[in-house]
Amino acid sequence: MKIIVCIKQVPDTKGGVKFNPDGTLDRGAMLTIMNPDDKAGLEAALRLKDQYGAEVTVLTMGLPKAADVLREAIAMGADKGILVTDRVLGGADTWATSTTIAGAIRNLEYDLIITGRQAIDGDTAQVGPQIAEHLGIPVISYAQDIKVDGSKVIVQRQYDDRYHVLEAQMPCLVTALAELNDPRYMTPGGIFDACAAEITTWGRADLKDVEDGNLGLNGSPTKIAKASDKVRKGAGEKVTPDSPDEAVSYIVGKLAEKHVI
Repeated sequence: MKIIVCIKQVPDTKGGVKFNPDGTLDRGAMLTIMNPDDKAGLEAALRLKDQYGAEVTVLTMGLPKAADVLREAIAMGADKGILVTDRVLGGADTWATSTTIAGAIRNLEYDLIITGRQAIDGDTAQVGPQIAEHLGIPVISYAQDIKVDGSKVIVQRQYDDRYHVLEAQMPCLVTALAELNDPRYMTPGGIFDACAAEITTWGRADLKDVEDGNLGLNGSPTKIAKASDKVRKGAGEKVTPDSPDEAVSYIVGKLAEKHVI
């Protein structure tokens, strides 16, 4: 069985985010991590590898430094890493991103594609289903459990306070929740292997069956009107009541002032 896991290097929001003049994220200037949902999807693929001897290929689109997240995945147990990077691909929205990734995947053999439900820098949950649409394969989203039975994939799909059990013939794409599992750590041996591993790098010329008009910022139908860092709040008003009754009176007065009560 051949599994492709699409992962993304996303900003570590604890370190703050920065923007380019056109409103897109300045990814080259920020600390980064592997997207949590994608890491859970990778762990699901690695468990299938442990169980069935599957071959796991990780694929990402991004700046050259996104190779770091591929090496992290290899250190966890993935077999191969593919980086799709090219200046013409920069500034892509979900449509242009999914078009690019699908164009790369068409070069590969696969039975199962796993993506994260969504990335913490965009929170759209659109790229995974769009990739499936481009490739013409079924998609099961919001996976909280993934099993394989012969040529079928069986997924528990999260739904409100319950779940659906869905089956699909492979090839199929599944989007994973961060709650799907607890990803394993990198091993010392895996880290050595990852450092020595050769990362395959593809550019625009390596994408199959895609048009230039659907790539990068120019091929993105979504336009950013405004972007800003989170607004930092001030210290607020501090009071030191002399008694519990005075504290209660103060709080009730503020609630009445704001028309909450």
